[in-house]
Amino acid sequence: MTQRQPVKETIRSKDCFWPFWPAVPLYPHSQRRTIRQEVVKGAVWTFEQLQGIFYVVVPIRMSVVKLEVGGLLAYAPVAPTPECVRLVRELEAEHGPVKYIILPTISGLEHKVFAGPFARQFPQAQVFIAPHQWSFPVNLPLSWLGFPAKRTYLFPSINTEVPFTRQFDWEMLGPIELGTGRFAEVAVFDKRSQTLLVTDTVLSIPDTPPAIVQLDPYPLLFHARDKASDRVENTEANRRKGWQRICLFALYFRASTLETLSWGRAFRESFGATERSLKAYFGLYPFAWKPSWHQSFAALQSGGPLLVAPILQMLILNRAPRDTLNWADRVASWNFRHIVPCHFSAPIEATPQQFRRSFAFLEQNAFEGEIIVSSDSPFLPAKDFALLNEIDQMLTKLGITPPPQPKV
Repeated sequence: MTQRQPVKETIRSKDCFWPFWPAVPLYPHSQRRTIRQEVVKGAVWTFEQLQGIFYVVVPIRMSVVKLEVGGLLAYAPVAPTPECVRLVRELEAEHGPVKYIILPTISGLEHKVFAGPFARQFPQAQVFIAPHQWSFPVNLPLSWLGFPAKRTYLFPSINTEVPFTRQFDWEMLGPIELGTGRFAEVAVFDKRSQTLLVTDTVLSIPDTPPAIVQLDPYPLLFHARDKASDRVENTEANRRKGWQRICLFALYFRASTLETLSWGRAFRESFGATERSLKAYFGLYPFAWKPSWHQSFAALQSGGPLLVAPILQMLILNRAPRDTLNWADRVASWNFRHIVPCHFSAPIEATPQQFRRSFAFLEQNAFEGEIIVSSDSPFLPAKDFALLNEIDQMLTKLGITPPPQPKV
């Protein structure tokens, strides 16, 4: 496998322009750089962009797989900026046209918003989407959501009814009913390259920020501060510090090692900030990290290469533990060597057994005190789940989501 290093050259803004960013107004808004990486030689490529809110930025990733009969399959499209489309066209010139486009989720707006525009750039491709799509506040027809009506198909329940069955297996998790919405994900296995493609269910947290995040270090340095008045130099250590804190924000919202300041205190401290521009939120920095924050980050990596995000553990998958474990068992029956999720690190070198063990939190007797008993499972301190637990209880009490189900 080859690893692409951070891109240094300047790209013209029009090459990265994404005009529909107000539909899902996430950072970096209208300017979206793309990095292409070959993750399995001659077989699988990833296309990474950036997304986030309040400078909590993480990669969002599309995977493109070479078809053994010629052509390409695209899984979980990203924004089809001119730069992104050009990078795909380069692969088409060598390996043949994009024949199939897969939208593997029904709840991730950051994935759904790109599928229709991406499909319009490749008008000969067939589009396969996870069934049970929904929109809020009103459910709209698929064509109204941007999917090309004459070439969009739902994934069938039987794994023998699509033209790429010979090379790929797939399994759908869900839909899991969440009250106002649903969660579902289609995992796809490329038998040719022994690569498993997933969206959100599992991920791996790197120590250092991925290349796409380092193209613009401002978000990393923003979160590397300990207080508003800190002047943070653009060093490798500070970029790493900011990235690790971003991971804790993204996965827990607020870990136990993070304190939030009152708005009154944050406002007073903003007067001493090194930057008070709109870009810097006028100097507001309402966060105070405890010295032990490194321990919370280390826990995310302590159980091996794979992790189910704490948000999914506490707010989604615990609504359907049996269905989730049955799905994990079916996926673990495949002989994959590489896993490519849509966020954080990729590719991940992991076995089917490690994939299955990452869902141990749904099983009885998996926890003892604050840790998961299995040494091959993530060690996640219970105290870091405090805010997610409060959100879970509130959503259940208000009847917004169904209550969690007992462990299996």
